[in-house]
Amino acid sequence: MDWEQDFCRRLEKFLRAEQFVFHAPMCRYTTFKIGGAADVLIFPSSADDVSKIFRLVDEFKLPCTVLGNGSNVLVRDKGIRGVVVKFTEEFFGNMHCDGQRLKACAGARLKNVSCFAADNGLTGMEFAVGIPGSIGGAIFMNAGAYDGEMKNVIAGVKAVTRGGELVEFSGTSLQLGYRHSIFQENGCAICEVELILQRGNVDDIRRKMDDFTLRRESKQPLDMPSAGSTFKRPKGHFAGTLIDKTGLKGLRVGGAMVSEKHAGFVVNVGGATAQDVLELIAEVRRRVCEAHGVMLSPEVRIIGEE
Repeated sequence: MDWEQDFCRRLEKFLRAEQFVFHAPMCRYTTFKIGGAADVLIFPSSADDVSKIFRLVDEFKLPCTVLGNGSNVLVRDKGIRGVVVKFTEEFFGNMHCDGQRLKACAGARLKNVSCFAADNGLTGMEFAVGIPGSIGGAIFMNAGAYDGEMKNVIAGVKAVTRGGELVEFSGTSLQLGYRHSIFQENGCAICEVELILQRGNVDDIRRKMDDFTLRRESKQPLDMPSAGSTFKRPKGHFAGTLIDKTGLKGLRVGGAMVSEKHAGFVVNVGGATAQDVLELIAEVRRRVCEAHGVMLSPEVRIIGEE
């Protein structure tokens, strides 16, 4: 594409060579192991990097997508046009504690944030130990499990606007609800998260984390690529229970299948395309609605060129 050479030269002025990849197959960068190529994939290592990237994107008039660990997304088969900014633990995962406050850069994995909190005798993040995402993505989606959610522990967020400005949000201003935050509307990229936790007994914290891990491993298809829970929890119901009662475990389209271990998960059994997953989701929604009068809504974010 005409813009790529000039864009590359500009990136080289402030990023290392390993921080960007052109024509990056997104199946390598998402937990679903599905998706076409992104025109350019960039791994920032600071809020300043993010600011410069956003200003450059604006200058070149390119579309821009922000990702965390890639654990709650389905990238379409035609890939993603423009720029994908991906926060990873390798480049953007530092953490530190100050008393009961824990600060983590957006790419830090939730499991590692939970373990870091435990190491420092802090309780409140045990629920997140098995969620396969980054701390930035967890705030974006207000991730939760086992009666815990990010809303309960967030103190504040530092983010960068699409115009490249560094801004700060208090925890109470984030409009956190069920799988929702203000960042789904305002376009800002979460760069640093501050949590406020409570002092606890390290052994008790670790026992709780071990219990949650065992429960997750026994019930969820963690041995197969997926995007986590495929559907949001409908009011008064559980998506997996409705799908199971409809007899859809094992239902398959191409390489995509409703997990036989947990009906709330669509898994990639090998070679699945995004189109396989989308067709399977549509069929599950249709059959569940027909059987139970409940229309399921996908929790997984569907992104990329149609």
